Amino acid sequence: MRMLPRLLLITLSLTLTGCAAVTRVGVHVLYRRAELPAAQVARDVCYLPGPECDSDAHRLDLYLPQGSGWPLIVFIHGGGWDSGDKNLRAGGADVYANIGRYFATQGIGTAVINYRLQPTTAWRGQVADVRAAVRWLHGHAREHGGRPDRIFLMGHSAGGYLAAFVGLDGPVADSSGVRGVICVSGAGLDLTDSLTYALGEDPRYYAQRFRDGDSTEAWRRDASPVYRVHAGAPPFLILYAGGEKRALQRQARCLEQALGHAGVENTVVVVPGESHARMVLTLSRPDRTAVPAILDFIGKHAN
Repeated sequence: MRMLPRLLLITLSLTLTGCAAVTRVGVHVLYRRAELPAAQVARDVCYLPGPECDSDAHRLDLYLPQGSGWPLIVFIHGGGWDSGDKNLRAGGADVYANIGRYFATQGIGTAVINYRLQPTTAWRGQVADVRAAVRWLHGHAREHGGRPDRIFLMGHSAGGYLAAFVGLDGPVADSSGVRGVICVSGAGLDLTDSLTYALGEDPRYYAQRFRDGDSTEAWRRDASPVYRVHAGAPPFLILYAGGEKRALQRQARCLEQALGHAGVENTVVVVPGESHARMVLTLSRPDRTAVPAILDFIGKHAN
């Protein structure tokens, strides 16, 4: 399985309709630019102390609503853990920046973050980077007009994994004001699930990204967000596409099941007529299923 962005242009140009016929579409059909004044955007902000800040990986872009007291989304890009960037452009579309601009126009601040990619760091380092970004935002939200106690983690694909993992990391989430997690087409949520592999996922793909020298099979559990679920976890919104691979749909349901068993509030929304890659373009489209569900979720839990 390969994820964004390497095959984004190819995958975004092919999608399944509700009738399962293959339809050729361009990015321009799905992309609708959200406008936001340049004065409300802060780019390439370092979220680690100066000497520790990587020139690219430890930076984020802030998209700021007018006024103050607004909630804040931390958006984490996908890319299979070894690729991706907050500045992604596909077919002329600034995909992730548009998500930030859109939600800022809805009164929700958005930080689109970068993090170190594999093999520069292992998966634990990527989790640490996301934690560091959340901590920085918690400490600096007020100076930009946001509420540090109204933070929502949102990620797509590998970013959905990282959002779930960090959101379920109790002390970090609690101390950083995380009020909810939005997992969009998340992958690797339960690396122990045999049915996921039976449905077509390649176990070698995940072993390359998560084994990290472990000679046993303990890495599967250690790296799985579902095994971090606890009764005090924040609520989850789980989104996946109707055209998603069955194995990824299964992963969403594994997360739903684990949260339900722990009594954690969660909602699953299936977005019809979309695919794994197209899902990310729907995150700035109010006329598609994903955005209304996200706005309702944040509205419910930001008060």
